[in-house]
Amino acid sequence: MTNIITKTRHKSADNIRLFAITLIAIVFLTINPISSAAQDGSPPPPPNQHGQNGNQTAGGSASIGSGMIMLIALGAAYGAKKVYGYRKRKLAG
Repeated sequence: MTNIITKTRHKSADNIRLFAITLIAIVFLTINPISSAAQDGSPPPPPNQHGQNGNQTAGGSASIGSGMIMLIALGAAYGAKKVYGYRKRKLAG
């Protein structure tokens, strides 16, 4: 009887720990972009002769939107792999 209670307590402790880690991650990912948006929005003036054929955008025409989507997709895949491995170990042990 005590063995069943002990296993139940460990299971609920693991669930609480997983919930706490998830909650901390969500809070950090939500607050971090908000705090970085508080930076001064006016860029410094470009140096003299900032491009031979008129003003060019910094970094050429590279967009960061597609890179951000790739980063989020890879992070989600990595997280899914970790959750899958965690559940697989949990069922085996």
